[in-house]
Amino acid sequence: MREGLRILDADRHVLEPIEMWREYLPPQYRDGAPYEQVIVPDETVEQRVARLGPKGMLPATPTLMLDGKPAWNGVTERALVEVAWGLAQRTGAYSPGVTPRHHLQSMEQTGLDVAFLYPSFGLFLLRIDGMEPARATAFARAYNDWLRDFCRAAPERLRGVGALCLHEPEALPGEVERIASFGWKAVVIPPNPVCGRTLSHPAYEPFWTTCERLSIAVSLHEGTHARLPTAGADRFTTRFAHNASSHPLEQMLAILTLIEGGVLERHPRLRVGFFEAGCGWLPFWLWRLDNSYKFLPGEVAENVRMKPSEYFRRQCFIGVEPEEPGIADVIRHLGPDNLLFGTDYPHADHGDDIVDHLMALRASVPEEAMRKILWENPARYYGLTG
Repeated sequence: MREGLRILDADRHVLEPIEMWREYLPPQYRDGAPYEQVIVPDETVEQRVARLGPKGMLPATPTLMLDGKPAWNGVTERALVEVAWGLAQRTGAYSPGVTPRHHLQSMEQTGLDVAFLYPSFGLFLLRIDGMEPARATAFARAYNDWLRDFCRAAPERLRGVGALCLHEPEALPGEVERIASFGWKAVVIPPNPVCGRTLSHPAYEPFWTTCERLSIAVSLHEGTHARLPTAGADRFTTRFAHNASSHPLEQMLAILTLIEGGVLERHPRLRVGFFEAGCGWLPFWLWRLDNSYKFLPGEVAENVRMKPSEYFRRQCFIGVEPEEPGIADVIRHLGPDNLLFGTDYPHADHGDDIVDHLMALRASVPEEAMRKILWENPARYYGLTG
């Protein structure tokens, strides 16, 4: 609790240790587990600093590898050093070693009551277009088994979000059932097309049906540099540009896909969340979709039977970034009932003071709206009671 307000961290991340994949994958897939490879093993610290700047003082930065290729698409060494530097500054460790104790200590320090945990490296390893479908499913199951054990350290405060691969649509309902048996309330998938299928592809209909039936929320979370078709990746090469463009643009296209393809029409009790892309673009995008629907309703009449903004208000949620401009304006346009907050801990693009910035919103956001954003909305999204 912070300043009299309960806070639910709706978007927090684990840092999966590399050895967990070999431990949790089925035997037939262990030889193909991911591994780390140092890019420049022979370079001295002085040479690294001369080439990369002061942050090159970090130990040589390993790249996550799978089948002889980097697991992520087009990440430069300089970008990897920047990411490693940010993690080191935030967690006090240069290597991925964020334990349940790290999370709980940080939550105590910042006043967070409950956190829902999302992947980090899984945002790449579970999203490699062209991976053999059964193998992709095995990777997702291994991650979920590991996360289940991770959360056992404090099951009331550290809550798991099951990760799914979309490579094998026929396996999705069974994995959702298994995740539900853990007591978990949400799954995470990419907003991007996978294996040529968008989110409204008919092959996914049993998945959406299962999530609606079991009241499992579906979180859409982009992973910059995932080896999937990604907005912006066709024209930019830097992580700076990929990170800036892929998160909001893929979420905009995902909302459109779910509405235009009729997923939200067919599944009115389904809850969908759009994470780590801010919310400032949402009023414009919903206005744009409503305006297009006003003048061009005929060809989508079977799938879209009310204004797109009404679908969003009925069953969608979106994460806010406390430092983004215009949150009060978003609340005035759309109301406070669909907004929630996540720290993105321990990722480097959000600082330790993110909760401070969040609390500063009380100067411009009504107290009732703050209570909704911090607890009531995410609790409703994740199906928490009490």
